[in-house]
Amino acid sequence: MKDAELAALAQAGDRDAFGELVRRHAAQARRVARAILGDPDEADDAAQDGFLAALRHLGRYDPARPFGPWLLRIVANAASDRQRRRKVRRAEPLSPRMHDAEPGPDTVTDRSSFRQAVLAALERLPERQRIATVLFDVEGYSHKEISEVLGVPIGTVRSDVFHARRTLRTELDAWKDWRESE
Repeated sequence: MKDAELAALAQAGDRDAFGELVRRHAAQARRVARAILGDPDEADDAAQDGFLAALRHLGRYDPARPFGPWLLRIVANAASDRQRRRKVRRAEPLSPRMHDAEPGPDTVTDRSSFRQAVLAALERLPERQRIATVLFDVEGYSHKEISEVLGVPIGTVRSDVFHARRTLRTELDAWKDWRESE
């Protein structure tokens, strides 16, 4: 069943239909929220906030358009709201969890340091560039789909991805030799 059909059923009160929409889009929603917030737990909460907002506002969804970008825009807004509230509270982010891996401690440390460098570099990007880059390079969305999620022209998305990549390349240049050996 297509997303638009599930959305219509969910709007009519079918909880299972909305549950299926959540199941289909939960992973992407979490990744978008994580790109904005950095913290996995906060991102999960923001994704849940986004799903609840989407459920409340299903009447605003246009079934002639793809459901995913509509939903991800709501999730991105929910994550941005949490980010603003977090800055007001000045809460310290939790350290990223280490992955259970077999490589030696030096490799684990290098990977962790590189991951932290990437996350820090992403965090320094302007929010729209960060979201556009994650949606394009990680999630595989097209420029057109990202423009719908962010509500900006396609040319702006292309520019945001270009400038974000250039900034990331510059900021992560010190890791170039390590990445090539990995």
